[in-house]
Formats: sequence, C-alpha cells, structure tokens
Amino acid sequence: MKPDNGTIKKSIVREYVESIVTALLLALLIRAFVIQAFKIPSGSMIPTLLVGDHILVKKFSYGIQIPFTDKKILVFNSPQRGEVVVFKFPEDTSRDFIKRVIAREGDVVEIKQKKLYVNGTPQTEPYTQYVDTTGTTSAVPRDNLGPITVPKGKLFVMGDNRDQSYDSRFWGFVDISLVKGEALIIYWSWDKDINRVRFKRLGRLVK
Repeated sequence: MKPDNGTIKKSIVREYVESIVTALLLALLIRAFVIQAFKIPSGSMIPTLLVGDHILVKKFSYGIQIPFTDKKILVFNSPQRGEVVVFKFPEDTSRDFIKRVIAREGDVVEIKQKKLYVNGTPQTEPYTQYVDTTGTTSAVPRDNLGPITVPKGKLFVMGDNRDQSYDSRFWGFVDISLVKGEALIIYWSWDKDINRVRFKRLGRLVK
C-alpha cells in the first residue's frame, strides 16, 4: 500500500524541522563552548585591531564555562601575559571588552612616563601606539601608575592604543572568571569611513 500525499508531506516537513532544530542546537553549542564572533566597537586596540574588525574568539582556551554561571570546568590553561582576551566588563557584565593581558596574579605593575614595567623589568611592546602629541607624560593613571600588585585570581589588562584606552589603569583588575576567551583571527573587516572591505586584514591572526 502506497503512502498518501499527506503522509509524504508530513514526513518531508518533519525532516526539515528536525534538520533546522539540529542546526540551531549545534550553532548554540558551538557559540557557548567553542567559538564566538566578536565585533571591535572602538579604537582602544589600534593598531592590532581596528574599528570594524570582526574576530573569532576561542572560548575553550581557558576552560568551558557552565551555562548561566561564572564557573568553568576542564580548565587546563589560564590567560598569559601578552594574550588578547575578551571578557565581561567588571563594572557592567552585560558588556564585553577586549584588551591585552599585561600582568597576572602576583605580578607587580608599574608605569613611569608611559613606560611599562612588570616585576621591575621594562617591557618591549611592538604592538602598542601612543597618539598624544602634547609632549606631556604626567597624566595619572594613564602615563604613571603604581607600583601595584595583581591580586590572586585577577588580571591587569590594557589596550594597545595606550593613550586612548579605558582599561585596568582606570577601573582596576579583571577576575579570571569573567574572561570569555582568547582572540583568534580576523574573519571580516569593514572600513565604514570609505565603505570598503579591508581585504588585507582577512585571515590575520590576532597577536
């Protein structure tokens, strides 16, 4: 006995629904535990990241976060100095920030006339830029800070665009539990000033 047209149509509809639901679940799982897209909204990370860059963030770099909590499991690594990370802004956890890890727990941070020292050692930072052309380096805490010691379970972070970044110099430390992942790669970049794709930036690793 051949199935009627109604049964065939119901079977096709069911297959479509199951495929869509499966795809949505996989997308949610990937976003929650593996990779998440992030758009650069400000110039605080210039020249490393430009406004309009779209990046992928590795969410499993520092463990897998349990949904609806700040707890993580399978934590094998922690953020290291020099890595670019996305995290929940400590003063408003509904917002995501992206900065570079400058120091970890126990490290001593000091800034003297814009020069960064970690544990007393001057740091070489080829990825930074300074745009203040007034010639002054007396601003506190932007150009002069510390020494301060990073507390346990915290990070000290800064933007690469040092004169125009709102970061740990101003609002303090980031709890490691707020870190969502490590910036991985630029997959899209749009220059809104000239309405053009920045093709040379596509596929560039964030480092």
